[in-house]
Amino acid sequence: MQHIINHFTDNDLYTFTCQYYILETYPRAEVEYTFFDRNHQKYPAGFAALLQEEVDHMKDVVITDQEIEFMKTRCNFLPLWYFTFLRGYRFKSKEVSISQDSEGYLDIKVHGKWFSAIMWEMPLLSSISELMHRLNGDLDKYDAAAEEEKARKKAIRIFDGGLVLGDMGTRRRLSFAHQDMVIRVMKEVWESRRHWNGKFTGTSNVWLAMKYNLVPLGTMSHQLISFEENVSGLFECNFNVMKKFSDVYDGDNGIYLYDCFGDKVFFGNLSKRMAMMYKGLRVDSGDEFEQTEKIIAKYRELGIEPQTKQVCFSNGLNIEKALEIHEYVNGRVQDSYGVGTFLTCDVDGCEPMNIVIKLTRGRITENREWHDCVKLSCNTTKTLGNPDKCRYLLGLLGE
Repeated sequence: MQHIINHFTDNDLYTFTCQYYILETYPRAEVEYTFFDRNHQKYPAGFAALLQEEVDHMKDVVITDQEIEFMKTRCNFLPLWYFTFLRGYRFKSKEVSISQDSEGYLDIKVHGKWFSAIMWEMPLLSSISELMHRLNGDLDKYDAAAEEEKARKKAIRIFDGGLVLGDMGTRRRLSFAHQDMVIRVMKEVWESRRHWNGKFTGTSNVWLAMKYNLVPLGTMSHQLISFEENVSGLFECNFNVMKKFSDVYDGDNGIYLYDCFGDKVFFGNLSKRMAMMYKGLRVDSGDEFEQTEKIIAKYRELGIEPQTKQVCFSNGLNIEKALEIHEYVNGRVQDSYGVGTFLTCDVDGCEPMNIVIKLTRGRITENREWHDCVKLSCNTTKTLGNPDKCRYLLGLLGE
């Protein structure tokens, strides 16, 4: 059976942008990631062993000259020395521990130097998802022609509806082949007409961006803020990540993911300098309409015209929800959309997975004490990490 991950850059761009940030800011940091299945899925007997085979295979997946040249061209905010680092990077299976109990529940942890361990999130999630769909028979009953036609209709609806939209569906895709098809069709439809109301912005998957000559999408993830909370404290962690990230990238990669500890913490100390430096924000939890109003109000409070700023919505969207948000925004900000599962695992007769891998512990050097890393979000269903620490932080927020 062919292995699932066969390309080094079959990964989301934010993995690489975060990795470079870590190398520049916390090169000695050590972390632990934990796998969470939000649906509390029971996995078939032997699933852990099959997943371990995929993990063991990853040592042979190395970056190619073609991938490096593409990233040098499309990701020119990354310095040349970083690509030398990527040439020498090797996946270490010893960083991953996988077990499965008698009921079928999975326990997966990744432990190691942060700059190294960060590379495992996307390969593990996409491997778990595709393996499960294989074992469920979803790939055997896959109707390629019907699914391609469905993808084509979706693309027409997206671009006719005026949505500025990109793919963010690597982690919970049906399969690599299905995501490949979706990206190909999206590009074909986008290029078939000169004047669409909307726009196809690209994909977060770097390898597929290379294959179809698209823009790779992504800037940062919650883990940077979750880690920083143990360094800077709850009320200052966002400001300090914004400052460090903008220093590392000299103003590039300017979409900030702000909801790691909820909007109250973020908006409470968003400075005008940082609001001016970043070109926009990403809404990944909470009520999108409420968040839109809060973002607009904050920009106006700081003396910034909201229409000059981009807001990317990415919270489990489908096309209808994205169109509803687009109509509501009505040009008051530059709205764009990152859609994942609805593009890459909306397949007839198939149930998408609801899985994540999150940072749960960290320390800034190998000589320091370990601290729990948590995520509170604007949705209680997305709160993850040590329950005692989550309650403590919520208490500080008066919630």
